[in-house]
Amino acid sequence: AVVSTQSTGMCSELFLSESFSSLTAYKTWSALRDVLASLVEKIPDNKEFSTLLECAHLLSVRTSCSGHKQLFEIGVKASVSLLRYTNYLIPDKAFYEAGIACRSIGWNNMAFVFLNRFLDICDAIEDGNTDMLDHSDFADTDIPYDIMLPEDHSIQEDEREEAKEWVLAVSMDQQVQQVLNTDERGCYEASLMNIHTSVTSPQCILTGYPVLRGEVVFRNSSRVANKDDWNVYVMARKVTHSVECQDVMSYLQQTTGAPSNPSYSFQ
Repeated sequence: AVVSTQSTGMCSELFLSESFSSLTAYKTWSALRDVLASLVEKIPDNKEFSTLLECAHLLSVRTSCSGHKQLFEIGVKASVSLLRYTNYLIPDKAFYEAGIACRSIGWNNMAFVFLNRFLDICDAIEDGNTDMLDHSDFADTDIPYDIMLPEDHSIQEDEREEAKEWVLAVSMDQQVQQVLNTDERGCYEASLMNIHTSVTSPQCILTGYPVLRGEVVFRNSSRVANKDDWNVYVMARKVTHSVECQDVMSYLQQTTGAPSNPSYSFQ
């Protein structure tokens, strides 16, 4: 219990102080990922460690995508998937980063929802409680309502003001709607659970999104990857020679083994 409390406290400090998207933060998140992987291996039944490991891994993927145009969408998906863990992460930062990421690739509906939520959380921080938070945008998602409200803002005032101005501007734009993207299931696209059937889809090891079809399976693990995202990531690693992408792939190879189908190899 002491180890768990200390580890969670250390993670909370990192989640508060470090960027979720900057390439310079990669070493922090990958180091945390490796420590947590070691703890999960020793204490496999500890759900908290497993969840924190998933957060650190997605943050590692997210930051590894920074600066590589062909990986922008994978990075955005990882940012969106991280919202599933806002009861562990600093929520204002998580929603801000997800909103800005979605905006950067033109997913303006999603950006509007997430930045609106970010601004509501900023108000809650000012008030010191979450009583006035409206959860209706997230009613049919696996994004938790219970969040760890920080004592102070984790996003600078000028960035908060810019987000507020953008949200106000697009709220007047009839082409932007306050709705989350949905997929062929008729569900929020990043939700692992199908709200209509209660069936839970496996989670992509790169993006955290549900894998609905075209999966890459691995020899030593039940984990899967979305085929298209996997191929894009592997190709980008070859083309860019990114040290960070190579490290992500090395980590995955150690934890999952090689893909069962050789055409989807790590190489």
